Amino acid sequence: MLKFDRELFVQALNEGALGKRGELERVVDEISGKGFSNIFLIGSGGTVAMMYPFEYIFKSYSALPVRAEIAAELLVTDNRQLTSKSVCIFASVTGTTKETVAAAQFCREKGATTIGLVGIPGTPLAEAVDYAITFGREKHAFDVFYLQLQILTTRFLQQNGEFPQYEQFAAELAALPQGMVAAMEEFDARAEAFAIKHRETDYHMLVGAGNLWGNTYSYAMCILEEMQWIKSKSIHAAEFFHGTLELVEKDTSVILFKGEDATRPLVERVERFAENITKELFIIDTKDYALPGISEEFRKLVDLNVNWALTSRISAYLERERNHPLEIRRYYRKMEY
Repeated sequence: MLKFDRELFVQALNEGALGKRGELERVVDEISGKGFSNIFLIGSGGTVAMMYPFEYIFKSYSALPVRAEIAAELLVTDNRQLTSKSVCIFASVTGTTKETVAAAQFCREKGATTIGLVGIPGTPLAEAVDYAITFGREKHAFDVFYLQLQILTTRFLQQNGEFPQYEQFAAELAALPQGMVAAMEEFDARAEAFAIKHRETDYHMLVGAGNLWGNTYSYAMCILEEMQWIKSKSIHAAEFFHGTLELVEKDTSVILFKGEDATRPLVERVERFAENITKELFIIDTKDYALPGISEEFRKLVDLNVNWALTSRISAYLERERNHPLEIRRYYRKMEY
């Protein structure tokens, strides 16, 4: 596969997330033992998008008050729910995202308990939080963060008496990296064909819901817009029929992210509509991939990992076909704004 090191990928997830299970559990157990009133999942850009699936999972399983927040917005609003009894979880690959670091400092000043998932130790975010979970690399950081957040989320649920399956789920996560690799290998030819066909396409609609809404938003914003300078729109499947449907034409690129949680029928409704209008419908369905070692009841908790891994294959081929390295920026971190 183009620009993919299977051993490095599996090693990153095993060392950065699965190998951190004990540390993550100790953090959750200590915080739960002291008691807390609510949880804030805080990030900027791609990292706040990363938090949306876990807000959704908490809402699906728990009575705990949990909310995903954009770091910069949190800083300028007087959120009365943020108190010394809050738990605030942050993520940053580099540990230097200004808004996220400032939000961590802000929450800590409020007396909240802060947890930071950070690629690089010794960076500002790692220094700003009460508990820093670091793994020493940037490569595959989002894949690592997803696994870390799954352990944190389900451990909080277990400690709150809402996820008795935790031990089984956490044990099964050990099989996920290999399952993701197998899915990527199976999807790779489709990813390459998509990139070749759409190398000049200047606009894409991306549709998702539930666990995959964060990925939908993130792929449109972070990959297509920021890293490839392609105009895109992320649309929640539940809202697609309130405006956006009128823009679909026979050559409109519509990309559907189909997951396995309760919102799947919402995406299928968009699929039924789009397949009758556009000839450029592309569907990424996590249900198409076997994931050996993952129980059926847990697939809806890991579809986000699989979806993100699959989209990374599209990114690799878009970079090649468009001769546009993913690292190039015109404005982001290039100028003051």
